[in-house]
Amino acid sequence: MSITTDLQATNSPASSTVSPFLQACRRNRTAFTPVWFMRQAGRYMPEYRRVREKYSLLEICKHPELAAEVTLQPVRALGVDAAILFADILLPTIPLGLGLEFSKNEGPVFHHPIGSIQEVKALPPVDPESDLRYILDTIRILRTELGSTPLIGFCGAPFTVASYLIEGGSSRDFIKTKNMMYSSPETWRLLMEKLSTVLVDYLVAQIKAGVQAVQVFDSWIGALIPQDYETYVLPYSKKIFLAAQNLGIPSIHFGTNAAMLLPLMKQAGGDVIGIDWRIPLDDAWRILGEEVGIQGNLDPTVLFAPINMIQTRVQDILHRAGDRPGHIFNLGHGILQNTPVDAAKAVVEMVHTYGN
Repeated sequence: MSITTDLQATNSPASSTVSPFLQACRRNRTAFTPVWFMRQAGRYMPEYRRVREKYSLLEICKHPELAAEVTLQPVRALGVDAAILFADILLPTIPLGLGLEFSKNEGPVFHHPIGSIQEVKALPPVDPESDLRYILDTIRILRTELGSTPLIGFCGAPFTVASYLIEGGSSRDFIKTKNMMYSSPETWRLLMEKLSTVLVDYLVAQIKAGVQAVQVFDSWIGALIPQDYETYVLPYSKKIFLAAQNLGIPSIHFGTNAAMLLPLMKQAGGDVIGIDWRIPLDDAWRILGEEVGIQGNLDPTVLFAPINMIQTRVQDILHRAGDRPGHIFNLGHGILQNTPVDAAKAVVEMVHTYGN
């Protein structure tokens, strides 16, 4: 039996073959529109806040039983059609030794950001099976606990991860990142080659551990113009999606503020393209064509609105999706802090009711 067949057998139990989420990933028709939320496990949930009172983000991630429990919380509370592994896109950079810290006020901070080709050359290789074993152990626990609910694995896209490493954290203007792209293309190329290797190995390890679909987050890609994306980013993102494709696992390609990049994102890969709320769903599908599915795209702030407004917006998105197979309902970005849990649960019920 080939490795692809082996993985498909491992990752596709009988119950998952009828999963609306997995069916939609492959643009098959489903009895109802599947729905899950980015950042669905997190601080808006009382159960999660109780865990965070005792443990830091990294402590949760590094203890598989805790990470599995947090992953399961929204599945139980909301009735979503998929679980997404509780982790962070920057976890595979920890073995690189750049001093990653999750600051309470500043978010992720790298105390030793990358600025030269010598620093890129000095980056060590990463072995997911040893360096990130706690994530793989979490996946194995979840596959036992989730039953028929599919599990989504994920990683950051090379550009987004690279921008964190170069900027030393989050950025509004990405001056250091773009300066490396434009002024030191050899440094940029080597960094992207190294990162894409790390991310491919990481995603493949997740697939072998049991995830049934993967999402690649390109959270900062909207900072680029199409020409720069095509030249400096697309070849490296493409490697990630080819790895998932070669192992028979459906993939979702998500970017924010990326309406002008959608054709290039499609070229880079992904069975499903995730869109944010800044472009109407039907317009995005016309741009992309119907060879791919679409995930999205309710504005996360709508969950703070009155219930009748939430219903109107949910129905509008479902109407724009029309009768096309391959729609996965989601927010246009992650659930925001202080989002009412009842509102998130109501959206799931609405999608299941009206998305037929």
